[in-house]
Amino acid sequence: MKKRKMPIFKTEDEERAFWATHDSAEFIDWSKAKPTVFPNLKPSTKTISLRLPESIIAALKVLANKRDVPYQSLLKIFLAEKVQEEMRQGHVKPA
Repeated sequence: MKKRKMPIFKTEDEERAFWATHDSAEFIDWSKAKPTVFPNLKPSTKTISLRLPESIIAALKVLANKRDVPYQSLLKIFLAEKVQEEMRQGHVKPA
């Protein structure tokens, strides 16, 4: 199937409005797409304040020490794993 020519947009708003009502498959042959890895990209982060019982922090530090990682990094890993688990089980719809 012949693909349509990609339109030229004057503004990002115009492009957003266009893609909200069109399917990219009309313009791009996705069967020729190749996986791409961006190893140097880091997800945006936001600092939050979180109050935890001292016993949880102490236990987290012990676990992190055994794995030779900072305890805050281990907390992020645990949190990300649990969020993914909940998403897979369908308890929450993706944002």
